[in-house]
Amino acid sequence: MEQRTVSLVLGAGGARGYAHIGVIDWLNDHGFDIRSIAGSSMGALIGGIYAAGQLQAYTEWVLALERRDVLQLLDLSFASSGLFKGERVIQTLRNLIGEHDIEDLPVSFTAVATDLDTEKEIWLSKGPLFDALRASIAIPTLFTPFRYKGRRLVDGGLVNPLPIAPTLRDITDLTIAVNLSGQAESALEHPGEHDSTTGEHRYKKIINEFIEELLGKKPAEKEMAEMGMFDVISQSLDTMQNTIAQLKLASYSPDIIINIPKNACHFYEFHRADEIIALGRQRAEASLTC
Repeated sequence: MEQRTVSLVLGAGGARGYAHIGVIDWLNDHGFDIRSIAGSSMGALIGGIYAAGQLQAYTEWVLALERRDVLQLLDLSFASSGLFKGERVIQTLRNLIGEHDIEDLPVSFTAVATDLDTEKEIWLSKGPLFDALRASIAIPTLFTPFRYKGRRLVDGGLVNPLPIAPTLRDITDLTIAVNLSGQAESALEHPGEHDSTTGEHRYKKIINEFIEELLGKKPAEKEMAEMGMFDVISQSLDTMQNTIAQLKLASYSPDIIINIPKNACHFYEFHRADEIIALGRQRAEASLTC
């Protein structure tokens, strides 16, 4: 059977982005030829690594990550523009993936970032791969902006969490968009999610306490707060991206949409790669074999 060529759009959504790995694996296993990728934030990260031919190495690495490993990747910034520099995680990935220029990749690739000064989305399809990835994942407040060719760039999900437009000129059989802001499903609610004894709750608490210590919050202030700073940032970003993603889908019509429920996991649960990758494979099969 002749392979069907695909333009793949990979959306933003934090740890839910691991579903992109499952989708890509399923497409490769079922006769699809991915010729082009456009991604925003976590979608750019996964898409860029796949375009460089190193997705298997990255997958093996994330499957081995535990909660403490994720925390150790956070490098404190003393700048007022962000809590973390983001250099440690990028250098770790550079060591794992190797250096690549986007124009030399075997798969056409575009990462979307946001220009703070012009308030517009920027398409990065040339130059060092990890410069583009660092810009696209620069979550405001958490990570410092990335300076690139005189621009101050941050997370692409701020303006375009599902970047379909960069693929419109592609000459491929199908455009497939993986939307990480799909409708919530009650079957995916985590048992004991609000129980303070669960590992996920303790993990969130550790991150919040770490950030509060960096900000110099007093114990009384911590007790009065209903939500930690990290909760506010992650939930606000999720809310904004979910809304914009629906607008993008209303403006453009990809051939196939693979929806990953927005409650599949919390934005920061990067230690849950195995089950989210499996969910991506499952949703790809359901969307492409119906």
